Amino acid sequence: MASVAVTKAALLPAIFPSTTALFPVVQLPASEMMFSSVWCVKKRKAEDVSVSVAFNPSGNFDISAFEADDDRDKVEPPMPPTTGRFEVVIDNDSIGQLDLSPFQTATGITSPSSAEPKAYLDRIIGFTINYAREDPGDPRELSEYPDIRLWFVRLDAMYPWLPVLLDWRAGELARYAAMLVPHQMSLRMGVVFNPEALELFVMNKVFVVYPWLKRHGVPKPRLKTSDMARMLGFGIGDQLFDLIDQQQH
Repeated sequence: MASVAVTKAALLPAIFPSTTALFPVVQLPASEMMFSSVWCVKKRKAEDVSVSVAFNPSGNFDISAFEADDDRDKVEPPMPPTTGRFEVVIDNDSIGQLDLSPFQTATGITSPSSAEPKAYLDRIIGFTINYAREDPGDPRELSEYPDIRLWFVRLDAMYPWLPVLLDWRAGELARYAAMLVPHQMSLRMGVVFNPEALELFVMNKVFVVYPWLKRHGVPKPRLKTSDMARMLGFGIGDQLFDLIDQQQH
């Protein structure tokens, strides 16, 4: 990922270096995966492929992007986008300028304090990424482009509770996480996250989302937060929520 420069900002590849250079790789059988979901991505070969997202909190995979096609570990494709959801459309211009106005215009969320979660939990949020590659033959997925990932980093920094409002059933939470968490790509298993990085991401979101939902009076904030973590393969116990509540008094 870092070997190909895709923006004018020379530091971008340094922000998102190769995951294999950062983390030791542990070979684990696919049967040890804790959870799987999917989301559709652009072409890696000549034909369109729909790949799975492998969440493996127990370890990492030593994988090849072009391993043999094997249906044994594939999961069902994602549900289609939820009808009537807020659709955020971004392109090269908004990505290159780190411009969050497409999100703000589509959702009406102009500042972190202006969002009322009750208004968005039913009519959820999704993304359409219209990204024109400089090289049409570039095999990288959208989550492997440093400039796209940097746009999502800025979005997440501005609206850190956003994952709880995404269209989970259509794979938006998985894709969002892929923009922020180190991973590898596999045609058979899809996005394979680094386990420690994914765990830190999930715990950070638990600490952000749960108090935010409580503060806005959303019913059953523990359940909603737990469901979000479970979508990424993690179970959250009441003990953690109790500790968070204690620190807020």
